[in-house]
Amino acid sequence: MEILIISGLSGAGKSKTASFLEDMGFYIVDNMPSAMILKFSEFCAVAGSRYRRVALVYDVRTAETPSDFFAVLEKLKGMETLSCRMLFLEAEPAVIIHRYKESRRMHPLHDSADSLDEAVRMERDFMRPVRDRADVIIDTSRISTARLRQELLNLFGESGEKGGMTVNIISFGFKYGLPLEADLVFDVRFMPNPFYIEELRNLTGLDRAVSDYVFSFPQTAEFLKHIGEFLSFSLPLYAQEGKTGLVIAIGCTGGHHRSVAIAHEIANRMRAEGYPVTEVHRDMGRGD
Repeated sequence: MEILIISGLSGAGKSKTASFLEDMGFYIVDNMPSAMILKFSEFCAVAGSRYRRVALVYDVRTAETPSDFFAVLEKLKGMETLSCRMLFLEAEPAVIIHRYKESRRMHPLHDSADSLDEAVRMERDFMRPVRDRADVIIDTSRISTARLRQELLNLFGESGEKGGMTVNIISFGFKYGLPLEADLVFDVRFMPNPFYIEELRNLTGLDRAVSDYVFSFPQTAEFLKHIGEFLSFSLPLYAQEGKTGLVIAIGCTGGHHRSVAIAHEIANRMRAEGYPVTEVHRDMGRGD
């Protein structure tokens, strides 16, 4: 079991970090008092796979006294049944002040300070001992949202994750309309149509006979070569820009034969490259 403590300064990006980690498979608990962290961790350790990776947000809102938190942190790191690390997020005071003015939100310490500048300085002083115990420190002052996500993936992503991005492959029939959720659409109606082969008409692209027919033509192999090169080039760049899911739609006339066979082949190739893949054949079961 893995426990990650997310701490840091207000306005430094803890909420955004938590959402990215949730996309990576962490179970997120926000605003948990230190007195509850140990009990919750013990519960997660025996609760099953849902809590295999847990991220707990600890900040000035729940920081009654840092010494209580440090005692809990020491116990967690001493437990043999789990791995515990702490991530601390910070940013320059001027950047945090700008972010608060831009969002028009109140700083958690606004009631204890005469100004936003003073509140930011008070929190920085209060959280300094927590920062000193962090395993990883990220300064978000000058990094983009996409860069933050990539940094988190590099630090906390599991082996085999391709940028944390899921590839969704959809086959469809143009006669029924484009999938509205598609990011990329490829038209395979230029390929010979199995519909006009009587013994193939009532089969689908998942049947071996149809697949063999579709892949028997040189233009099919040429198409897969070009689309494979394009996806190998573009998918890492989509992931680098912070995209968590990419929908690739493959269309033919009715969505029964060519698009199904091609979508299934592309899905298998993307899986072989290490991407999490979902495969949906939207119109395969529709009647003519």
